[in-house]
Amino acid sequence: MVARVSRWDVLLPAGIAALGVTEMAVLDLDGWGWGALLEVVACALLVGRRHHPLVFATLAELVLLVIPYVGPQLDEPAVPILVLAVSIYSLARWVPDLRGLAALGLVLLMLFGDYAFVDTRAHDLSDVMFVLSLVAPPYVLGRITRRLALQKEMLEEHQELVRREAVRAERDRIAREMHDVIAHSISAMVVQTSAAQDLVRTDPERAERVLADVADTGRQAIAETGRLLHVLRDDQDELGLAPAPGLADLPGLVAAFRESGLAVELDLPDPLPHLPAGVDVSAYRIVQEALTNALRYGTDRTTSLRVAATPTALSIEATNPTDSPAGGRASTGTGLGLLGIAERVALLGGQLSHGVRDGRFVLTASLPVAT
Repeated sequence: MVARVSRWDVLLPAGIAALGVTEMAVLDLDGWGWGALLEVVACALLVGRRHHPLVFATLAELVLLVIPYVGPQLDEPAVPILVLAVSIYSLARWVPDLRGLAALGLVLLMLFGDYAFVDTRAHDLSDVMFVLSLVAPPYVLGRITRRLALQKEMLEEHQELVRREAVRAERDRIAREMHDVIAHSISAMVVQTSAAQDLVRTDPERAERVLADVADTGRQAIAETGRLLHVLRDDQDELGLAPAPGLADLPGLVAAFRESGLAVELDLPDPLPHLPAGVDVSAYRIVQEALTNALRYGTDRTTSLRVAATPTALSIEATNPTDSPAGGRASTGTGLGLLGIAERVALLGGQLSHGVRDGRFVLTASLPVAT
């Protein structure tokens, strides 16, 4: 697969080449035409510095070091220093091991050859220090940049792994809860069918009504089964046996959070609507996560929770004060709780929004309830 050359790969060498040609023409040094040509060739080689640094960065430096043999000395124009710096930086930044040092050693050997055989002026230790001061900083900078880039990639991979694990854990939790819901529905169908069998001869009309309830329960169970198969990832067969919670359990949940120090203003419909079991348990979990976020990240440990129902949808709105205009919370959380809420809402075909409005973090979820 051929590596793609980016715009920056071309623009930087092109800019240096333009500066080099302009400088050579303005200085009008002996052999400046050859010097300008070699600078352009060196810059052209730098286009491939990111994808094949050992080849192109090293060749660019070697072409640059030919200039004293056919044109001006390297210490007369300034632009060759830029070419040298970019080449050395590339050897450090894009070569994963220390082979870049070997290439740099070759360049230094040829550079000192220029001093020994082409530049006939007297040289001493200060010239060595001058050359090292030119090549050491870009190489060190390149290695540091590479190390930071690798750490950034590792951090991003770790964050993505954590995110995936959080989504999977939430899917497992949803699957376990829906398993309980389906088991309850099937049990209810068995009981209702048995009752209908007893009534079919003595009270056919009542038996018909019971069988209609069985059909409704079966349709709901089929819908929940489809959702369950979509998210089921229970590799360890850890299906829970506790009854699945729902809207009826919200007062107890709120009371527990109040005991933990969260002042909750609760607004529930009265009477509570009859919901499909999957929507009922997911609504409970969404409220639970919203209250957890308010307790952890709210600025004054207060929150307002409103649950409303229509014939077609259940809406949940949770708000709490925040002093963080960027993230919507007083301190930075992982965001994994919101991922779990989003997973539930998406599973049920609902809508979710969250963000900061007028100094308050607002989470709104809408779940369809039509079966």
